[in-house]
Amino acid sequence: MQGAFTGKYLRVDLTKGTTTVEQPSELMYRTYMGGAAMAAALLLQELKPGVDPLGPDNIMVISTCPLNGVPLSAASRYSVATKSPLTDGYGEGEAGGWWGPELKFAGFDGLIITGQAAQPVYLWIHDGQAELRDAAALWGKPSGEVQDLLTAATDKRARVLQCGPAGERGCLHANLVNELKHFNGRAGLGAVMGSKKLRAIVVRGKDKVEAKDKEGLQTVLKWFREHYDRDNDMLHKYGTSRNVMNMSRDGILPTRNFREGQFEEAKAISGQTMAETILTHEGTCYACAIACKRDVAVPARGVIPKYGGPEYETIGSSGSVCGIGDLSAIAKFHQLCGEYVMDTISVGMTIAWAMECFETGLLTPADTDGLELTFGNAEAMLALTEQIGKREGFGALLALGSERAAKTLGRGTEQFVLTVKKQELPMHEPRGKQGVALAYATAPAGADHMRAPHDPAYEGFHPKGGHGLEPWGLAEPIPKLELSPRKVRAYYYASTWWALCSCLGVCHLASAPGNAVGITMVVNALRAVTGWDTSLWELGKVGERAKALARVFNSREGFTPADDRLPKRLHEAFTSGPLKDVRVDPALFARALRLYYQMEGWDPETGWPTFARLAELGIEWAARPGESW
Repeated sequence: MQGAFTGKYLRVDLTKGTTTVEQPSELMYRTYMGGAAMAAALLLQELKPGVDPLGPDNIMVISTCPLNGVPLSAASRYSVATKSPLTDGYGEGEAGGWWGPELKFAGFDGLIITGQAAQPVYLWIHDGQAELRDAAALWGKPSGEVQDLLTAATDKRARVLQCGPAGERGCLHANLVNELKHFNGRAGLGAVMGSKKLRAIVVRGKDKVEAKDKEGLQTVLKWFREHYDRDNDMLHKYGTSRNVMNMSRDGILPTRNFREGQFEEAKAISGQTMAETILTHEGTCYACAIACKRDVAVPARGVIPKYGGPEYETIGSSGSVCGIGDLSAIAKFHQLCGEYVMDTISVGMTIAWAMECFETGLLTPADTDGLELTFGNAEAMLALTEQIGKREGFGALLALGSERAAKTLGRGTEQFVLTVKKQELPMHEPRGKQGVALAYATAPAGADHMRAPHDPAYEGFHPKGGHGLEPWGLAEPIPKLELSPRKVRAYYYASTWWALCSCLGVCHLASAPGNAVGITMVVNALRAVTGWDTSLWELGKVGERAKALARVFNSREGFTPADDRLPKRLHEAFTSGPLKDVRVDPALFARALRLYYQMEGWDPETGWPTFARLAELGIEWAARPGESW
């Protein structure tokens, strides 16, 4: 294929058992491009508000991105969007790996999945063809076994996206995973796919992406080769867990359900210790030289490299936040979540909530099937993880998430729940990175750490430039602990950049400001692949559309500004450590939140994007019912 797009989306009606090909207009591609913006637009245009997320009327959209399939590092990510059964609002997750480029090679830019199959099926897509096949023999099997069975039944080089046993059973922590290692995480996406009885989507294609401007693309690739120094890249050497010790030193490593910010065993669970002890291989995604993925082995616990290895979020959620310093247990937790295909953040945080309730006497062994859920008890954590994946015993309740579990139990357990929009907090401490507070509160799918680069990057701004966000005009250094109009402005611009990345297929971790895939480089790559005379200004509008459409989705579902709040604990000061007496000040946060609304063009009373804002973005079709010019 020449250019960034195949020009085709595959519609899959699971109720009827049919597939049809649709061709979005050129204007649709130019307006939304792909990924998050395209998925949100398609979902909003088709999905009626108020549907049951686990019912047949929910829709799942999978959208690749224009840079998928280009031999450029950090450009393999694609988006999945649907109504979330965890939050009852917008659900979206990006994943890297190999599946997104392979779908494009197979002839499609994305999928629109509707209905609900009567019996388990899987979708087999190859070289422009698609068919639904019986998946009864796959139901209930762990992800690794399903991967092997499907590649044997289709093509040994096929790429497999699947929901796992947790998704089959309606666990609200269920993810999607491709190639066993690359997750569309959070928001219960796997539960939606499981509810549709769609066990997996297998793709294989032999096409390739050819840039409209081949010389221009080669210039971009040459620049990256000359400027990327893998030998000195900490992300390559130690993966996403490279900063565990530094975070603990600075008091921002979430520990024991966010009660503390320092963990006495931080070194034992760090990326550096992983590299010295259990690491077997440095994995990667399609065409990416950075290779930040970890493959690990712990024979004594049955941990094998097939499932990769724990990322930072997993180390935090099953390690420090549960008071566990045993890296082998963390690796086992990672593999269990991989086998069942569950979100490690929500599973770990839900267990940490239960541990705090247990330690304060709000839960007893009679509630926990005899498990001694004390902080630091690795074996209890692993046993409960399996229960959650199987939806058995106490785990059946925890499979609904900590907020729903606490509401069911009562007894004061609600006070230890740390969620936003029913989704558990990721492993980043807003009290020590105040801009992250805005991300957690306003993220459409609930608490999310991947909405914008974090505050330490803002400290490096300088009028002389030389920092990753320079093309956005950010020139004034801003301290991590500051929450001010200039911090809100920096967050607004930075969040637009990362929203754009999710529309183009660019990995947040490998891109500016944290790594070598810079903003100007991305713009030039897109110009080369599409042949468009585009600019950062035009592309920034795509990121803004993605944010606005997700906000519209939640507003349609009844979300209001009252849902953009933080857990009470984050407004309470640390009592010890480097951040002693530091908190997210409630009054200051409320002012920052209102200012951010104004910058995004959201009505401060209703939360809806204003008609003027949507019209400026060319998406006035999404305006609040009854509003017009």
